[in-house]
Amino acid sequence: MRPAAVRWSVVALTAGLVLAGCAQGTSDDDSSDDGTGGGTAFDPEAELSGELNVMGFGATDEIGQTRLDLASEAIAPAEVSLIEGDLDIQQFLSAVATGEPPELVYANRDQIGTFASRGAIIPLDECIEGEGIDTSMYLEPALEQVTFDGSVYGIPEFNSVQITQANADLLAAAGLTLEDVNGSDWDAVSAANEAMHQGDGGLSVIGYDSKLPEFLPLWAKANGADLLSEDGRTAQLDDPAVLEALEWAVSIYDAQGGFGTVKAYRDSADFFGSGNQFATNVLGAMPMEQWYVNVLNDVSPDAPMAFDTVRDLEGEPLAYASGSAWAIPADSANPEAACRFIKTMTETESWIAAAQARVDLREAEGKPFTGLLTGNAEADAAIQDQFVHPSGDEKWDAAVAATYEANEHTFSLPANPADAEFKTAWQDAVNRVLNGQQEPADALAQAQEEAQAALDEAWATWDEREEG
Repeated sequence: MRPAAVRWSVVALTAGLVLAGCAQGTSDDDSSDDGTGGGTAFDPEAELSGELNVMGFGATDEIGQTRLDLASEAIAPAEVSLIEGDLDIQQFLSAVATGEPPELVYANRDQIGTFASRGAIIPLDECIEGEGIDTSMYLEPALEQVTFDGSVYGIPEFNSVQITQANADLLAAAGLTLEDVNGSDWDAVSAANEAMHQGDGGLSVIGYDSKLPEFLPLWAKANGADLLSEDGRTAQLDDPAVLEALEWAVSIYDAQGGFGTVKAYRDSADFFGSGNQFATNVLGAMPMEQWYVNVLNDVSPDAPMAFDTVRDLEGEPLAYASGSAWAIPADSANPEAACRFIKTMTETESWIAAAQARVDLREAEGKPFTGLLTGNAEADAAIQDQFVHPSGDEKWDAAVAATYEANEHTFSLPANPADAEFKTAWQDAVNRVLNGQQEPADALAQAQEEAQAALDEAWATWDEREEG
C-alpha cells in the first residue's frame, strides 16, 4: 500500500517547482482514446482490486460515513484511503502534473470546468455508460455545472440553496411580514431594512443582510440577468440588470452605515452558537443556505424564526445552487474502482440509508429531521416522502418546506475553463464597490474586461487542444 500521507506531503513540498515547469498543472499523457490514461473498461460485474486514495473528502458525519461504508463495500477487495484535509487545488494540479495523482478527487462543482480544460480530470462518459449510472436522476442545474464542452466530468453530490431566514419578532414589531423580506419587491426589502435597522450611536440591529459579495449571481438572476452566457464563453457582468442588482444590494448596506460597519457587527456574532444573530434579536432577515436551518434548530430551537424561499421580482422561488462533485483525475491508477465508488456514493439507495442514519440520530436527540439535499433529485424525493413529516413546530416545518421548494427552482453558472478567474473578477468588483474604491458601473466594466479576457484565453487554449 502506498503511504498516502507521506506521498502527498512530498507533493506539497514540490508544488512550486512542478507548477513552474508545467504552467497548466496537468498531465502530459494524452495518448489514451478514452481519456483515462490507458484502455479502461468499466463494468459493474468486474472484480476490483488495488487502492483508492481519495483527496478532498472527509466522512465527518453520519451522512458521509454511511455512504462511505457502502461504497467501500462495493469496491472491495479494493481498499479506500481518505487523504485528510480539504482539497488543495495547487497540490492536486501538481500531483496530476507529476503523474502521481490520487485515484479520486472531491471538488466544488465550480472547479470542474477548469480541471477539465487543463486535462486534470477525465470525461466520465465511459464510466457512466459502463457502470450504468443513470444521470437523469441528478438535478439538471447540478449536472450542467459539471458538463464541459458536451462531456460530463463530474458526478454531483449535495446541493446547497438559499432560503429567506428572518426573525419573526423583529418583523412583527416593525409591522412587517415575510413578503416584505423575501426579495419579491426590492423597494419593500429596502423599506423593511430601514424599519428593522437600529443604529443610533452604533449599529445594534442589522435590518437586512443582502449577503454580498457572494450572492450577486442570485440578485442578478432575480432581476432577469445571468453573469455568464449559457455556453460559458461570454461574460455578461456589464448587463444593466446586473448593475441594477448590485446597486440595490449595496444600498442595503449604505442605509446601515456602510458595508464595513455591517460586516464588523455581523462577524462579531456567535454565528454557530446559541448567541447567534437571530437568537439575540440583532438581525432582521437575510438569504442564507438551507444548512443553517439545522444549525439554528440545534443551538437555538426557541429562536423566533420565520422562513420562505428567496423570490425573484416576479414573485417566483429562486435559488443559486452550489455543491460538490466527484471527479476522476487523469492518470488515476484505479479509475474502475473510482467509478464504482462514485456510483455508490451518489445513488438513491445510499442516500436513503444515510438519511435514515440522520433521522435515527435526530430522534435520539429529540430533534426534528430538517431534510437533506443531495444533488440526486430521485433521492431527494424519496427522502422527503419517507422521512419528512410535520414536527409539530410550525416554524421549522416552514423551513423544510421552503428548502424543498427552493431546490426545485435552482440555477447555476455554466462550466467554463476560467471558473476561478471569472469568479475572482466579479467578486473583486463587488468588493471594490463595498470598500468605496469604485462606483458600481466602473467596477463591473472593469470586471467585464478582466473576465472576458480570461474566458477568451482559456477557451482558445481548449479549442486549440481539441483541434489538435
